[in-house]
Amino acid sequence: MAAEMESAVLSLYVNGNKVTVRDADPETMLLSFLREKPRRCTRFCHFTVNACLMPLCQTHGAAVTTVEGIGNSKSKLHPVQERIAKANGSQCGFCTPGMVMSMYTLLRNQPQPSMDDITQALGGNLCRCTGYRPIIDGYRTFCESDRCCEVNGTACCTANTKASPEKLELFNKEEFLPLDPTQDLIFPPELIRMAERQEQTTQTFRGERMTWISPVSLGELLQLKFQYPKAPIVMGNTNIGLDIKFKGVSHPIIISATRVKELFEVTHKPEGVHIGAGCSLSTVRTVLQKCVCSLPAEHTQTYTALLEQLRHLGGEQIRNVATLGGNIASAYPNSDLNPVLAAGRSSVLLLSHDGRREVPLDKDFFVGSGKTILRPDEIVLSVFIPVSRKCEVVCAFRNAPRKDNALATVSAGMRVRFDHDSDVVGDMSVYYGGVGAHTLCAENVMRHVIGSSWSEATLSGAYTALLDDVTLGASAPGGKVMFRKTLTLSMFFRFYLHVLQHLRDQNVIQGEIPKSERSAVEPLPNFIQPGYQEFQVHIDVGGALAMVGVVDVITFKDIPGRRSVSFCGLEEDLLAENEVTCVGHMICAVIADTKQHAKLAASALKITYEDLKEDLIFTVEEAVEKSSFFPPQREIQRGDVASALLETDHVYEGELRVEGQEHFYMETQSMLVIPVGEEKEMKVYLSTQHPTCVQMAISETLGIPSNRVSCHVKRVGGAFGGKVTKTTVLACVTAVAAWKTERPVRCVLERGEDMLITGARHPVLGMYKVGFMNDGNITAADVHYYANAGNAPDESPLVAEKILLHMDNAYNIPNLRGQSAACRTNLPSNTAFRGFGVPQSMVVIENMVNDVAMMLGLPAEEIREKNMYKEVSFTHYKMEFDPENLRRCWEECKDRADIAHRREDITRFNLQHRWRKRGLAIVPIKYGIGFSEGFLNQAAALVHIYKDGSVLISHGGTEMGQGLHTKVQQVASRELNIPLSLIHISETCTSSVPNTSPSAASCGTDANGMAVRDACRTLYQRLEPIRQIEPNGTWQSWIKRAFLEKISLSATGFYRGPDTRMDWEKQEGRPYVYFTYGACCSEVELDCLSGEYRTVRTDLVVDIGKSLNPSIDIGQIEGAFIQGLGLYTMEELHFSPSGVLYTRGPAQYKIPAVCDVPLQFNVYLLSGSQNPHAIYSSKGIGEPTLFLGSSVFFAIKDAVMAARKDAGLTGPFTLNSPATPERVCLACNTHFTQMIPDTGKGATQPWSLQLP
Repeated sequence: MAAEMESAVLSLYVNGNKVTVRDADPETMLLSFLREKPRRCTRFCHFTVNACLMPLCQTHGAAVTTVEGIGNSKSKLHPVQERIAKANGSQCGFCTPGMVMSMYTLLRNQPQPSMDDITQALGGNLCRCTGYRPIIDGYRTFCESDRCCEVNGTACCTANTKASPEKLELFNKEEFLPLDPTQDLIFPPELIRMAERQEQTTQTFRGERMTWISPVSLGELLQLKFQYPKAPIVMGNTNIGLDIKFKGVSHPIIISATRVKELFEVTHKPEGVHIGAGCSLSTVRTVLQKCVCSLPAEHTQTYTALLEQLRHLGGEQIRNVATLGGNIASAYPNSDLNPVLAAGRSSVLLLSHDGRREVPLDKDFFVGSGKTILRPDEIVLSVFIPVSRKCEVVCAFRNAPRKDNALATVSAGMRVRFDHDSDVVGDMSVYYGGVGAHTLCAENVMRHVIGSSWSEATLSGAYTALLDDVTLGASAPGGKVMFRKTLTLSMFFRFYLHVLQHLRDQNVIQGEIPKSERSAVEPLPNFIQPGYQEFQVHIDVGGALAMVGVVDVITFKDIPGRRSVSFCGLEEDLLAENEVTCVGHMICAVIADTKQHAKLAASALKITYEDLKEDLIFTVEEAVEKSSFFPPQREIQRGDVASALLETDHVYEGELRVEGQEHFYMETQSMLVIPVGEEKEMKVYLSTQHPTCVQMAISETLGIPSNRVSCHVKRVGGAFGGKVTKTTVLACVTAVAAWKTERPVRCVLERGEDMLITGARHPVLGMYKVGFMNDGNITAADVHYYANAGNAPDESPLVAEKILLHMDNAYNIPNLRGQSAACRTNLPSNTAFRGFGVPQSMVVIENMVNDVAMMLGLPAEEIREKNMYKEVSFTHYKMEFDPENLRRCWEECKDRADIAHRREDITRFNLQHRWRKRGLAIVPIKYGIGFSEGFLNQAAALVHIYKDGSVLISHGGTEMGQGLHTKVQQVASRELNIPLSLIHISETCTSSVPNTSPSAASCGTDANGMAVRDACRTLYQRLEPIRQIEPNGTWQSWIKRAFLEKISLSATGFYRGPDTRMDWEKQEGRPYVYFTYGACCSEVELDCLSGEYRTVRTDLVVDIGKSLNPSIDIGQIEGAFIQGLGLYTMEELHFSPSGVLYTRGPAQYKIPAVCDVPLQFNVYLLSGSQNPHAIYSSKGIGEPTLFLGSSVFFAIKDAVMAARKDAGLTGPFTLNSPATPERVCLACNTHFTQMIPDTGKGATQPWSLQLP
């Protein structure tokens, strides 16, 4: 029928301009269309959506507004754009358009929002740079003054508290443009007329592989489903779109039902509400909110429970398009809503071409993962949600890796109805999500409880019955088996307590209730085909080359020059030649005319693997057993550790596992390589921290001189160390493709590809033996570090070295020995990440100090202070330094955080609460700045002054959100005595400034600022004779005269940094220029039953010398802290037992979001600090404060210790990093955890590897 119809013409408006598209491809997403035609992940179409999931065909008749459409710097910024900019809420800038559009949409719908509205609106947006605080502060100014503190889970304003007299105002809100809704884009009248004369015919859009059919009537929809029973129905595309995008699923026919009005009808009846299956979750939320406001409380319990789940389900962009019917029909095992709908006795109305039937959402509806009792030709027309009844209680529960916008680990819906005026259970429904292949009905529990009184005796039996219902095996998908079983028990216990309180309120039972609380130029795309491990490979490219649009397939044989790159003196293949050693090892590159064609061709490659029968190595324990290391292994020692350990009062041995961390830069690896002219030149436009490294590697790969390769970096959308070596390898492969095809080639990795190929922070196992006295004085420590390097060396040996250089952190341990090794394993090779091994090294030592405190029963801060460097000292590698500012940071942090009084408050709180505990921790940091390889401590700059007085600066650093360009411009402004408006930095280019060092090691401003200062001083001195002649002249007049006098207005500058070095044979040296110091105190509140926590307060004191730009520096401090919080408490990389990365995108891998910002977040800069080693006495700050995020980790551990004390457990215990809800809950060792039977380790293969 419709599949044979001619393809329709798609019409939409983009930023007020009409766009028509002939032959619209159903596989094209809105984001791709906007980028290729007239842009970020969030767009405004009456509501925010994820443009990367919104099908272009779905936008027919829609008005799409992008960030470019609401304002720009050429004409006028919109207030939403202006405020995020002036509040310093943009660093790399890649997330900014999405933030702007989310806020813009909120203001279009609600011009005077509350702070809670703002945090909800931003809940679906991610930022890796800022730490969110400046974004929140900037947008807080849109709140009504009396609503600004309506916050849930994010930083609250301090409007009603006494302001600190020394508070630094980073922006003046009085300067902000007022919000004027009359100036916003109007909805195109043509679209209104189009909607009024809604076309009554089916629309069809036909692509190469897929046909999109959009019926207008219910009858047509049912006929289409009968004709094409396997065709999926698309509404929001949040489920099917992910399958197509990430799993390669293809559907010849897709049916879009967004024009069928019957699917959007809402009917209220006394017995409940009928909600159309096509209603978005945002609409469902609005409908249920109205029901709660208009009905008696006893009738709205199910509605209230659903609203609680909807608050945290996805982000606003997802809730705006995901539908109620889609949520039910997709039957996702971890669904938040289905357990509550089932428990609340909901039903669905199913339609097909030959009739209708109404079926309950019960244990028989869900029959497997993604499977229900729906026949292939049936659709869900509506969902009926009944009102709750008298004597009935309904509750919902969920636990997730992150509070908002994260799939639930376990969810639950529970309902109980009592016989009239009694505590005898007349009926009950208990459903769980996340504990099986589908929504689970706990039938054994229901049978046990129905007919019984609501008592502890009934509860005890219910636990046993519940464990019979939940039958997760050790290798169950998703892992976390013991945790998930524990959650099913603790959620039921919560329900028991809630219902008990309800019965007491109804005077059904008497007596005391147990105390508890609830938790708060068209380039050609290049796509890489990943391989597998320890197999010999044979590639058949014939099928791929025959496909439409395919230009070529690049293998190692096509590389004209060197086929490897060298890092740390060790070779790494660009493309696999004969063997692949991990999943993610690059084998070849497919070149095609479009992204889609390239992906299809990559999937059509025939690659034959011959198993080499070699043992695979995934963990560091396996590597140690097989002596699988990358050279060299390092050791450093001060004092006589062995003798000192014999003379101490106590010796304790422990270990800490620190898992890896994905960079998750907002902009994935991206590059464009253009062959130029006949001279074998290559222009490379890319996102990298080290353009010279890329230039040199491409020249060697192609066999041409470096002067034929120019690398251009405008800006980098986040990097954090991940865009040095990995970008180099990808750029070389892309350059080979451009060289062979003699055409421009672009490589932009999708998120999943980026995560699979490019590695992450090194997982590290730290094992220590510590000797200490009764007073807490640590006299000896012996520490072994093993870093999981992956299948190639990359910079892992250097990371292992830096681990040892920072193992003392702030502590003067007289007898200290450290050993480190980079372990070769069959995982993708890991690489540099902000901190370069230091965050792993220091947290191991801090954990050791923490264990000492627990052994002695003393506060951890007391042990830390006792062992801290106190006077001019030598490190364990014999570098002299003065710890005065370290001590000052520590004392000021203690004072500002008011630790003494808060310790007393926390003790009282913990005594009064059984299932909620608070914890507090303060940690110091001593962080070495600069490259330990001295030759890298250099920089160059080129400064031009033009005849009109404007200045152009080129330097060797790259701007990636750290504010380097801004600081360099400030240096030039100060040296030349001209305003910033006259100074411009266009890009970083190897043709302008050669032989650059990487923008890393927190010394970008130190080096490049010095180089620019040198060039500017040269120019200023050249102008001295002119100033003498015209003492009252202007800058412009001086420059004009200098030109006429033939004075050169261009100058180079150079900075030769200190000769840092480390002699590993002698185990001594000066590897750093200076140290940045700091201290951080955090307090958390922990839910012992779920393992979830919130950061109540964080105070940081940081010594950054004389700050060049406090706004930038504070932004770096906050952003690094939040990234560290993610490392130590949240972010998990999961690999299968065969080494396949599970976590390949934001759905599986969770970084901190707005909801994770501390409720009170205070940053203080140490006053009166001097630093003679850097530009204008400033200090590097990019990396150090990431480690201070560990204060939250140790605060959690402090709270867990209080919980364990209630359980009769004392002394050190294991809590590995990150401290996820799973690990925290199990560490609390509640009686619910103790109820879970031991399944027997090793009996079955686990779902994921335990790394390191």
